[in-house]
Amino acid sequence: MTERPALTPQLGRTRVMAILRSADATGLPAVARALAAGGITCLEVTLTTSGALDALAAIRDELGPEVTVGAGTVITTEQAREALAAGAEFLVAPAVDTDVIRDAAGRGIPFYPGAWTPTEVSTAWRAGAAAVKLFPASTGGPDHLRQLRAPLPDIPLVAVGGVGIDQARDYLDAGALAVGIGSPLLRGADRNPAPETLDALTARTRTLLDAIRATSSHQEIGL
Repeated sequence: MTERPALTPQLGRTRVMAILRSADATGLPAVARALAAGGITCLEVTLTTSGALDALAAIRDELGPEVTVGAGTVITTEQAREALAAGAEFLVAPAVDTDVIRDAAGRGIPFYPGAWTPTEVSTAWRAGAAAVKLFPASTGGPDHLRQLRAPLPDIPLVAVGGVGIDQARDYLDAGALAVGIGSPLLRGADRNPAPETLDALTARTRTLLDAIRATSSHQEIGL
């Protein structure tokens, strides 16, 4: 097996990844600032967003080393290399492609591929994933994650897909390493980055982190 890169430190500390997905990237730097102000320091910019790589580079330059910025929906090695050239510090995918996982691991880059079944989860982990994204998490809910964890307790899972602010605690208590949340957190702030909208986003971010800290499993991981 390829040597496994370490977990992204900011993900281990906060146990949440904010997913920035939009029709275009115009409003994403403002959204990133609002999220960071609320305490979320692990941000994923999806490559399905027009202008994603330029936004990723701008966010990383503006927010500095305390905030880590990665690329999502990375499904080819070419996309991975383009994202890394733009400054991505970790990579996320919706599915398991062992070639892409091994390529990233060989470069020392944390990769979080999406998986659903025990076979997919195990395959992604053996290929060198830093953790495995359970996707789409809401299809089976926290109970599915709990069932996966029973035979695969040593594989860290990040619950992503349909996870709302109110469900984060349930997934973490079911054994998730972390959760990834997009539209339920942003609520259109990417399309309307007005001051009041961004202030509300910062407030929701703090609410989410308070809920995470209240989980029975709360602890910093991978540090």
